[in-house]
Amino acid sequence: MASRVPPAGGILLVDKPGGLTSHDVVARARRALGTRKIGHAGTLDPMATGLLVLGVDGSTRLLTYLVGLGKTYTATIRLGQTTTTDDAEGDAVAQASSEELAAASDGAVARGVTALTGDISQVPSAVSAIKVDGRRAYDRVRAGEEVELAARAVTISRFAVTAIRRAADAVDLDVEVDCSSGTYIRALARDLGAGLGVGGHLTALRRTHVGPFDVADGASLDALADAALLPPAEVAARVLGRFDATADEARDLRHGKRLAGAAGRVRGERAAAVDPDGRLVGIVEKRGDAVKSVMNMPEVAGDAA
Repeated sequence: MASRVPPAGGILLVDKPGGLTSHDVVARARRALGTRKIGHAGTLDPMATGLLVLGVDGSTRLLTYLVGLGKTYTATIRLGQTTTTDDAEGDAVAQASSEELAAASDGAVARGVTALTGDISQVPSAVSAIKVDGRRAYDRVRAGEEVELAARAVTISRFAVTAIRRAADAVDLDVEVDCSSGTYIRALARDLGAGLGVGGHLTALRRTHVGPFDVADGASLDALADAALLPPAEVAARVLGRFDATADEARDLRHGKRLAGAAGRVRGERAAAVDPDGRLVGIVEKRGDAVKSVMNMPEVAGDAA
């Protein structure tokens, strides 16, 4: 099947349903768009729903600049039960008593949430895609191996409890979390429960934002073939800021030349270089007082004059 997308491709926002892996969604998108060249800017667990950001054809080159964007999630944390996977898909291994749950008062929950807000050190869940000596951690766990992952620094800029529901054997918290890339919400649930002395795991997870991109703009799986691709110039400019290049500057950047004296036109360290026709030339960065391309987009017919 021939590709229906232009050489530069674009960014496709998808609202992933539960029960599918991110790889499953990529496979569906490849069939729907008629191209093999599709990648993603960060996975979601099969249980999770919400925003997947896919790069299509030439725009897979942009994924490097999207994977580190901050994320926003809505989730439900169940206090009182510990599982092997830190989520509802694992086997229960511990159950708190009614007395222990009663001690996890609203005030105690608020203090536990505060302790997990800001710059924290987090040990990822053992059942994760992190590689240990070349193999995924979850493969090692499923093979019966003990896996200990190193702690990593993450930032939880917002951890808000929006509802609390109490039952005899559990306390369910609906939460909203703004966090840095690489944060495991399952681990946040585990650590909150551990800090309260009752255990905890995740029962629902939905990613609502990746950087400036909103799941409300995501296509359903059934609508992938007709979904609009976000132009690479628009995406890169939203994430990195825009550097407007003249036709001559665009040609020089595509040929690997530096633009002397142009660094003052780049606000951050990097920016999206856009030509007069609105096409993304590539990503540029400052080199002293000059600007140089560090990633060029594929050229389309008529670009190389």
